Amino acid sequence: MKMYQVDAFTTELFKGNAAAVIVTEQWLDEALMQNIALENNLAETAFVKMLDAENYEIRWFTPTTEVNFCGHATLASSFVLFKDYTAAKTLRFHVKELGIFVVSQEADGKIKMNFPIRRAKKITDYPEILKQILSKPFKNVYLNHQAYIMEYANPEDVRDEKPNLELFKQWTLHQAGQTQPKCVLDLAITAQAAAPYDCISRYFAPANGIQEDPVTGSIHTAIAPLWAEKLGKKDILAYQASARGGKLYCELLENERIEISGYAKLYMQAELHL
Repeated sequence: MKMYQVDAFTTELFKGNAAAVIVTEQWLDEALMQNIALENNLAETAFVKMLDAENYEIRWFTPTTEVNFCGHATLASSFVLFKDYTAAKTLRFHVKELGIFVVSQEADGKIKMNFPIRRAKKITDYPEILKQILSKPFKNVYLNHQAYIMEYANPEDVRDEKPNLELFKQWTLHQAGQTQPKCVLDLAITAQAAAPYDCISRYFAPANGIQEDPVTGSIHTAIAPLWAEKLGKKDILAYQASARGGKLYCELLENERIEISGYAKLYMQAELHL
């Protein structure tokens, strides 16, 4: 069985966010998919099921769990499909709970992904433990069903933040054990950035097996609309300021949709012996 490893949201190897991609005609056993993701030890391993040349289903696994949305592994999967599996320039991913993602590729290789916006609401009644977890002061707190999003006063604080991830992990695992219909497990920090970027961010998901995610497409369905409203514009150029770094081109569309675009670079093709 063939597996690809792709660096997403970058034009350079060893930058962006690495994802493994496996294309299949039928789903593998769920335990096997989780074991492959654990063995890869990347932020996400994507499994893509072919329906036809333009339609696919997709699932994403961290080293510890399946997640319901991953932007960078969708970009990596699209890159692989465009490269080796279809002559089509537009694909449709059928995603449980989130509907259809329409993905297209431009002549220069940039891949555009049409996602639902998942807006974050400003909250004032937030858990006090967030002040213990974070080492820098924050201006505002926002929340969607994926993460707490903390707005900082300047990009330097975002870059210099050293959160107590063990405390955050233990707290979120405790929250997950409570009788709640939904539990926030992740944490994002963001600030307005200097040109050419509109905003920078970082993202942490230790309870999902990811200490710091290098580049996170999914959370920009909330971060980009947040900054678009603040800055009064529809196009947002975002930078995720992890050690690897990555660039996301975001455009707000009609009907609560957003187009998040980026480049990808193939690192490896491998043969799995299962």
